[in-house]
Amino acid sequence: MIVVTAAGGRTGGAVVRGLWSRGLRVRALVGSRRPRPELTALSADVVGTDLTDASAVEPLLAGADALYLIWPNFDPGETAGATALLAAARRAGVGRVVYHSVLRPQARAMPHHAAKDRVEEVLDASGLRWRVLQPCAYADNLDGQLAEVAATGTFRSPWGLARAQSLVDVRDVADAAVALLTEDGLDGGTFEAVGPEPLTAPRIAALLAARLGQDVRAVDVVPGGAVPPLEDYPAHCARLMFDHYRSHGFTGSPRVLEALLGRPARTFAEHLAAIDVPGGAGELR
Repeated sequence: MIVVTAAGGRTGGAVVRGLWSRGLRVRALVGSRRPRPELTALSADVVGTDLTDASAVEPLLAGADALYLIWPNFDPGETAGATALLAAARRAGVGRVVYHSVLRPQARAMPHHAAKDRVEEVLDASGLRWRVLQPCAYADNLDGQLAEVAATGTFRSPWGLARAQSLVDVRDVADAAVALLTEDGLDGGTFEAVGPEPLTAPRIAALLAARLGQDVRAVDVVPGGAVPPLEDYPAHCARLMFDHYRSHGFTGSPRVLEALLGRPARTFAEHLAAIDVPGGAGELR
């Protein structure tokens, strides 16, 4: 049995789906007790629990062959909470832990990256058998903007027009996670999950134009005002993240991911080909 935390989110749901497709038993931990038909349809044992309460989570880890530890994004409690869950996993006798980190966690200009870096340090000294997955930014993060792109012919970039990102498809991230959860010979490894091409906003706009069959122009959305205060942690982190992307980009090599997958990583064009975008001149079906 494999436990996946934050299973109600985009990443967790994709990992559960990937494990289900391989006939593996999954316990999906979610943050509330409301129905999760998208997970129960995958034969997952769905359990609502508070990840910050390690004593409540520990019994749910008993007998687990592996744990995929995702912490909710932009949460100031990640370092303390994930550290407590790692201790619970060791007490529960979890066979293997895979921690969902981020590409370049050592980039301290982004506090949510630094939090994951600290968890990786704790994991290394935990006494657990572990692996770490470090994804780049997701191609899927742009999906919510596609209807607006189709309607307006503009792609809004909060990281400017000059720097690139190596966007990765979440399906590839999930397939890599499944490999790390199930395959032998990978303990103690840190694995980057990076898309196959560096994409500037104008390049993304060109790919969107090809998919939609209409002109699309990239527009630089320059942030206004000061960085939000630390008390508003999600907004604070998001602003610092995009400021970092604007200055330095966020790219890497796909070679490690492709070695885990045993195939090429999906391109952004391949990602777009699988998406329906309602409305606009280039309506997709």
